[in-house]
Amino acid sequence: MNGLYEEFRIAVHSVWQRRWLAMGIAWVICLLGWLGVAMIPNTYESQAKLFVQTKSILADNTGVNPADQQKQIDTVQQTLTSATNLEKVVRGTDLGKGLVTPREIEGAVNGLRTAIKIKSEQSNLFEISATMTASGRSDGEAANLSRAVVQKLIDLFVEENLAGGRGETSDTLRFLDEQLAKRQKELEIAEQKRVKFETENLGMLPGIGSVSQRLEQGRVEINQIDSQLIAAQSALAAINGQIAGTPQSIAGAAGGGGVNPLAQAQGELAGMKARGLTDQHPDVQAIKNQIAALKAAGAGASTAYSVPNPAYSSLVSMKAERQAAVTALQSRKAALQGEMNAMVAKQIQEPGVAAEQARIARDYEVLKAQYDKLLADREQVRLRGQVETQTDAVRFDLITPPSSPRTPIAPKRPLLLAAVLFAGIAGGIGGAFALGQLSASYPTSAKLEAASGLPVIGSISQMLTQAQRAERKRKLRMYIGSGGALVGVFLVLLIIEFIQRGSVV
Repeated sequence: MNGLYEEFRIAVHSVWQRRWLAMGIAWVICLLGWLGVAMIPNTYESQAKLFVQTKSILADNTGVNPADQQKQIDTVQQTLTSATNLEKVVRGTDLGKGLVTPREIEGAVNGLRTAIKIKSEQSNLFEISATMTASGRSDGEAANLSRAVVQKLIDLFVEENLAGGRGETSDTLRFLDEQLAKRQKELEIAEQKRVKFETENLGMLPGIGSVSQRLEQGRVEINQIDSQLIAAQSALAAINGQIAGTPQSIAGAAGGGGVNPLAQAQGELAGMKARGLTDQHPDVQAIKNQIAALKAAGAGASTAYSVPNPAYSSLVSMKAERQAAVTALQSRKAALQGEMNAMVAKQIQEPGVAAEQARIARDYEVLKAQYDKLLADREQVRLRGQVETQTDAVRFDLITPPSSPRTPIAPKRPLLLAAVLFAGIAGGIGGAFALGQLSASYPTSAKLEAASGLPVIGSISQMLTQAQRAERKRKLRMYIGSGGALVGVFLVLLIIEFIQRGSVV
């Protein structure tokens, strides 16, 4: 421990012996360093915060949802620093003054790209900042220019979202109109081709749809007719059973008080014809058969006679109706079966016709589906564009307007001035110490004895006269004054720096 303390004392003594050299080195380092710090231009930064609200009460009905709007805003955020937009900023601010050639504009754009920062603190809160260096311009001009750049960026941000959205909607509608016109022409051509094909093959392609579809429809209809025919035949069989158990006539009264059955039957026949019933009607035929039977039996005499049974006549009429229904169903089934057999035979004879019809129908349906989808998309885009332009689908709120910087963000000149001062002091001490290490003198007798290997008998202290002591005090005061002057220059530079900061307009 004593050895370390002794070494420290020797080092301090060595530096103190060369204190004027240390002071000179400190002055040189400080003056050069402070000059370099003074040459560094100030950099000013302006900031603004923009809140973007993307909610819409019509989102679910019109396709304008917050996710799409947020995606659009993110895209604008990424493209805001594109060369085109930065050129607009250059030309719209004082950055474009004196710039004529495209190379000069490009250089200004490249420099501006590194000076602009756009950060998203949240999903819908953006911070836009711009830094301007007072290189070739005054501090006030640099501060005002940074604010102007941020304001121009905000204007571009809003313009890109509003005008850009309208332009995108117009372009999309124009594209959809062109595609709709194209699909409509193709659809008309396909329709004409289908009609022409069906006209040319009318005998081989009856009905609507493909052959397989029509065959399937025919089978379904035949199954339905079979079900109806079974029910009709069952009803006819039930009527036949009732007719078999019902007498055709019932016994009538004798004498003049009765009614002549022949006259009664003829009266009923006259009434039926008066209602417009023809001879082919089952009731007319039944009454005619009854009249013929009465005439054959001599029913016109005044003797005892039989009266026709009304229940039997009614059952006969119902039987005729149900027989007609069964006949109609059988005829319809036979006709359908004939058509299906003809289609199968024609399909076997001409398989290419059915395949061609299926292909034409398929192409037409595909084109029709594409046309309908494009039409629906166009209507949705048109409605979405109206929502975006006529409502506040995207709203911008300027939370913090572009700031007017009063103090530079760089360089940190007070810290740099202090660092230069400490570097000068350290440099002076280091230089004096290094020179002391190179010297051939020995500060203590122990050092001399260690270096020579010979014993040192003793050492003589330095004796100073009164005049020498006075001279040393004078030089000490000068040294302290020189050091104080160095610190004083540092304080003056700090004061000047703060005064300049306060004078920025």
